[in-house]
Amino acid sequence: MIDNNLLPYNEQLWKNTTNWTPSPEILKIWQNLYEEILTVNQYLNLTRITTPEDFWEKNLWDSLAPILQYDLTDKKIIDIGTGGGFPSLPISMVYPQAKFILMDSIEKKINFIQQTAKKLNLTNIETIVNRAEILGQNPDHRKQYDFALIRAVAEISVCLEYSLPLLKIGGIAILYRGNLTEEEKEKTKIVSNKLGGKIVAITNQNTPLQNHIRHCIYVEKVKLTDKKYPREVGKPSKFPL
Repeated sequence: MIDNNLLPYNEQLWKNTTNWTPSPEILKIWQNLYEEILTVNQYLNLTRITTPEDFWEKNLWDSLAPILQYDLTDKKIIDIGTGGGFPSLPISMVYPQAKFILMDSIEKKINFIQQTAKKLNLTNIETIVNRAEILGQNPDHRKQYDFALIRAVAEISVCLEYSLPLLKIGGIAILYRGNLTEEEKEKTKIVSNKLGGKIVAITNQNTPLQNHIRHCIYVEKVKLTDKKYPREVGKPSKFPL
């Protein structure tokens, strides 16, 4: 174990903010994950979130708080632009009966996730090196997922174009955001509808330690997305809907 880097338990904070508390087994595997990230971060630039308190708040609480309301048993979840594995790595540890597909275009980050999943014996994780624009047009992935998680990857309309084509009818896209303006909320409604989605909730629950602004947008897929979406690689970000 790396000295002086014990994660805080914060069990009362978990209970107060999510009505859930992690088991001793989950606390232990989170600690192992944190230590693995600290070790690899010395030679691979995975994250700037390295202090125990920041890791707890930004990578554990921030990943889990938006999704603990759901029963993910037997659900299939895709994490779009997962980076170093967030939000899905800690979520996968809480929901071992769900299947997680972690996707990113940067191979070295996906390699880290693969190695970490093997070390921590996480058998419910698969990884993909690819782009969301390509996966969204691939019949093996289009309309295949119950949940799509996307954490501050791009502006909202881009995130919606990446995520909604991948969802089954009735599936939920969860967009992890910071600040959220009224104009962005209205744009989300318009673009969601264009892509076959409907906003079911927008939450505002600031982080419990540093009170950073956090919003989550929940969009349910209610009808099929037009086949032209997602557009070719690069177009969603260059020419947002």
